[in-house]
Amino acid sequence: MCGLLSKRGKAYRNTPFSATVLNAKHPKYRGAYVELLQSHWADWSRLTRVVRTGSPLERDEPDSPAYRRQFTWAMHHRSSDVAARVAAQLDLGQAETLLDLGGGPGTYAMAFLARSPRLKATLCDRATALDVAKEIAATHRARKRLSYLPLNFMDEALPGQYDVVWYSNVLHIYSAEENQALFRRLYSALSPGGRLIIQDAFLHDREGLYPEEASLFAVSMLLFTPAGNTYSFSETAEWLRAAGFVRIRPLRMKKGTEDWDGGLLEAIRPAGRKARTGPRRS
Repeated sequence: MCGLLSKRGKAYRNTPFSATVLNAKHPKYRGAYVELLQSHWADWSRLTRVVRTGSPLERDEPDSPAYRRQFTWAMHHRSSDVAARVAAQLDLGQAETLLDLGGGPGTYAMAFLARSPRLKATLCDRATALDVAKEIAATHRARKRLSYLPLNFMDEALPGQYDVVWYSNVLHIYSAEENQALFRRLYSALSPGGRLIIQDAFLHDREGLYPEEASLFAVSMLLFTPAGNTYSFSETAEWLRAAGFVRIRPLRMKKGTEDWDGGLLEAIRPAGRKARTGPRRS
């Protein structure tokens, strides 16, 4: 049923799928992500308590170097295939600098570098995550065009300016207020005319129920984060407009090649306009 084993007579053998994704010696190995999903089964059994108390699971591991390292490898295994497909369809034009914000293992940054020879990328995340990213990048030809920025970007200023900011699968970790404050700072981190591209599990209906995978993912955020959630495309666009962004639009991918269904949004910092320092007044 899972496609892991095939049977012929009385003999069993690995399928091509299990012989690759579960084989630690194979380039397509995805074991770290499988292990993360396995651990989540136990976590979901505690959902009732989380709903009753209104507090996420109390865990010490997420801030430990060992857990952060394991989680970063899991995110690399999860994104390895889709990053290449997304990068192949996103035209970065004449962009020369890209900030991969909260990019963990740098999987997307490396995919963009592989497609754009003139591009230089900066990967911003926790130091432990960047240690994993350096190991992964060591095997890539474009590694010399990747730099690292260990930073808590929710609390610390973002140095420099970039032609593109890539904010992938991070939006859902934080509250609406935290994301709005970050958008104002990302406006300043972009060069005039620069692009903010957000990839996330966006909701696309008025009731906030569909697509189902995005709605269900919101429950995961209830389990694992103090204030995380999944957000609609329309409310995210409203936050971006309040921060000063223009030309906010969805980016369409070929069906079956994207990370999330309808999960890409682009916003532009207009040329010649100063950054806003606070919320827009009504």
